[in-house]
Amino acid sequence: MIRIGPMAVAGKIELSTPVESLKGVGPARALHLGRLGIRTAGDLLEYFPRNWEFVAPRTDIMRLEAGRDATVVGIIESTAVEGHPRHRRFEAVVVDDTASLTMVWFGQAFLAGRLKVGQVIKASGKVTRYKKRLQMANPKFEVVAEGRDEPGGLSPGGPVYPATVELTSGCIKGIIGQSLEKLLEQVEEFYDDGFRERAGVIRRRDAFRLIHRPRNAADVEAARRRLKYDELFLMQLALAIRRRWILDSAAAPPAVPTAEIDRRIRRRFPFLLTEDQNAVIGEITSDMSRNRPMNRLLQGDVGSGKTVVALYAALLAVARRLQVVMMAPTEILAWQHFRSCERYLKKSRVNRLLVTGGLTGAERRQALAAIAAGRVDIVVGTVALLHRDVRFRRLGLAVIDEQHKFGVHQRAGLRRDDGCHCLVMTATPIPRTLAMTVFGDLDVSTIRSRPPGGCSVVTRVVGPEMRHRAYDFIRQRLSAGGQAYFVYPWIAGTDEAGALKAAADQYRRLSADTFAGFRVGLLHGRMPSRQKERVMADFCRRRIDVLVSTVVIEVGLDVPNATIMVIESAERFGLAQLHQLRGRIGRAGTSGEPKRAYCLLFTEGGGEAAEKRLRIMTRTNDGFAIAEEDLRLRGPGELFSTRQHGLPDLKIADIIADGDLLRMTRRHAFELVEQDPALADPAHAALRKALFERFGDSFELSRVA
Repeated sequence: MIRIGPMAVAGKIELSTPVESLKGVGPARALHLGRLGIRTAGDLLEYFPRNWEFVAPRTDIMRLEAGRDATVVGIIESTAVEGHPRHRRFEAVVVDDTASLTMVWFGQAFLAGRLKVGQVIKASGKVTRYKKRLQMANPKFEVVAEGRDEPGGLSPGGPVYPATVELTSGCIKGIIGQSLEKLLEQVEEFYDDGFRERAGVIRRRDAFRLIHRPRNAADVEAARRRLKYDELFLMQLALAIRRRWILDSAAAPPAVPTAEIDRRIRRRFPFLLTEDQNAVIGEITSDMSRNRPMNRLLQGDVGSGKTVVALYAALLAVARRLQVVMMAPTEILAWQHFRSCERYLKKSRVNRLLVTGGLTGAERRQALAAIAAGRVDIVVGTVALLHRDVRFRRLGLAVIDEQHKFGVHQRAGLRRDDGCHCLVMTATPIPRTLAMTVFGDLDVSTIRSRPPGGCSVVTRVVGPEMRHRAYDFIRQRLSAGGQAYFVYPWIAGTDEAGALKAAADQYRRLSADTFAGFRVGLLHGRMPSRQKERVMADFCRRRIDVLVSTVVIEVGLDVPNATIMVIESAERFGLAQLHQLRGRIGRAGTSGEPKRAYCLLFTEGGGEAAEKRLRIMTRTNDGFAIAEEDLRLRGPGELFSTRQHGLPDLKIADIIADGDLLRMTRRHAFELVEQDPALADPAHAALRKALFERFGDSFELSRVA
């Protein structure tokens, strides 16, 4: 929001003036405006219309064309009410000096009492063709007062604002209109003429005038482009400054690879790395070879082998006598990472340690002493590693998995020591436009291909009427030695306790009835750490046939023998999360024999739209395609909330629809920071002020987004 400039003095309107001080706004209206997020004059200026209506120019009836909007003025020659009594329509034949035109208003027979033969009306709408004749359906109209050639009241068009019962669009339009010129005087320009010409945008003050008082659709388009550009540019500017700050303010210990180190690391993996993995390793080792901190995002689909790449980076750091911390958002994922380390580092001299909230006081003190003394090479853990009492002797690399699941305060805590390289990982493929916002200050590496050895996953949508057949199929697979997950969501409108209760109730029902004779286990986030580890270990060792769980298993639990995933209330999930859950099955096993896996999306109905969305899951296993579709359907706010990434909500820009503009603003912002990293040039004073004003207290948090 705009709140630049001092408070109002002697009646002068400033952008920070409380909205109740404006003309036409009293205490009651100020209260209603506040509920719309409008508390200052600047907020009012940035309350953008949701639509604009324009009246086409007047045209002689003889010159009308089907399919085009037009305005005509003529005399009503005849009227009639036609149609079935329940679906009456009013028709009027209007003539001017050139021809006649039929106008029809469906379901508005009452107009017979308002429009009479001999009246002159001005009507505006779309011209259509019906039975080889032109007509105008449901046009807007008004009667021309006697003695006048043209009516004066029909608006030439204008903005339509998001409204409420208490505040209509017209009311908001009137409030803005009364103060607009004075508010425009306070709008500062960000760019010089040359910059605006290169960006193809109009002046900022003109943009605000035209967004609220456009003459035509071209005015609206020019205004929207400029305001969208500013919104995206400020966001990218913050990210560019954050990136520059990382590169310039801290040094990281270099970890230079050698052919011998590379050979020793690769020997730890009983398989050949994929082409994508090797390419990403090249990017990471290039970063780590420098004394400037690496700040890289590693994204890849589920099962693409990100953990192996992260472990390569960790072993490179250890080879150079540096410590590594690997942090995950949940104990289950931390446990899985530690389990991977144990598998690949068996009989090695690399010391590794798992630190979670489940350690006793004595165990934690002993662990922290070992870390501080440098006796531990790789530390794996959760947010427990963010406590100030955790000290490293020489931290060289921080690996953060599923970073978007951390809050910004937690990520800021982990990065309090900028003297180390940082590798962020996510198994949620991120569309490019979203990556340029949520992770816009990071270099991005992507693994698209999957290692050989995994199995194909067949996905089916299962309605209530098909569940009995699905249960029969699952029992057959279990009898053949397979294992299955049953996952319950946190359902919108319920709390975590509700989800846990649903999982617990299902656990009891499946144990006693559906899968009687099989071993059924329960896993959820509120279990004590040691109990969760015991359940996971039992499932991995095939001591549990069916694991009933909340979404706590969304990331982290790899059990190659588990080839069935049942997701209850699947219509309540986003596509990206469904894909994450599906990624728990079809994992590569040690035998190298691929098995077919099945993901069953149990639904409770939800309508045609919900089923159509779920069908996308049955057509593709490509996480990137699914992520793009999920972003299109749900928007970025659902995938990565503002609270998490520390960036303000967008008021007018759309990172999906405005992807080209986003890429342009990113290029321009990074070029500007390269030339003037602190925006110290007097020519950038207004831009600098707007940047800090827009981000407020969260500007520091945006640096860790």
